[in-house]
Amino acid sequence: MRSFPLPIALTARLSPVVVLAAAGWALSSGPLAAPQAAEKSPTEKTGTQSASAPSATQEAKTYTSAPAPCGGISEKTVKSLVPGAKTSGKEIPSTDSKLRRTCSWNALKGYEYRWLDVSFEVLESDDAAERSYQGRLEEKSGGGAVPGLGDAAYSVVNLTTEDKQQTREGVVVARASNALVIVTYNGSDFESKKAPSTDEINKGAIKAAKEAVAALETGRD
Repeated sequence: MRSFPLPIALTARLSPVVVLAAAGWALSSGPLAAPQAAEKSPTEKTGTQSASAPSATQEAKTYTSAPAPCGGISEKTVKSLVPGAKTSGKEIPSTDSKLRRTCSWNALKGYEYRWLDVSFEVLESDDAAERSYQGRLEEKSGGGAVPGLGDAAYSVVNLTTEDKQQTREGVVVARASNALVIVTYNGSDFESKKAPSTDEINKGAIKAAKEAVAALETGRD
């Protein structure tokens, strides 16, 4: 088999040392309750005036911790999307594994290279997750909505070229209550220098995202 030099960017991704920068997010309390307009007698006390009524910030969160990311994708899907990769995957170190966890699979089989990342992020509230989701939407403009995935989801695919080598990358971000699921899937062909089709990468990323969201919902506290 002939040997093909890898582009700098892909060589870095194949390195066993992966540096994960923990992205920060703004956490804030839930929306203020709207004032109630009701006529009351000065001497009357109703149930709505009870001091023990819970506020929006005291409501239980749907998700309190991130699930094990490497178990979020089935072995069958890993073999399909990343041929030659270890199905167990490799969890990336996180600054706070309770709130953010990521698993990666990558392999070079023949001249075909594939990389898959699956991340779970748990935020303070549904509102905080929605703000983070909308912010990612602005960063990844040009994509489209993915119906029926979580409370909201979108996908985007981009093509990059370095040293005449094409790489196509798909990203899917889904929000489920106060959690986000982020899937990144990319690939290259080092013999033809071409990248996989947009359809292949997009469908692969969405397939992984659907399994990851299902894993999140199944493992809910």
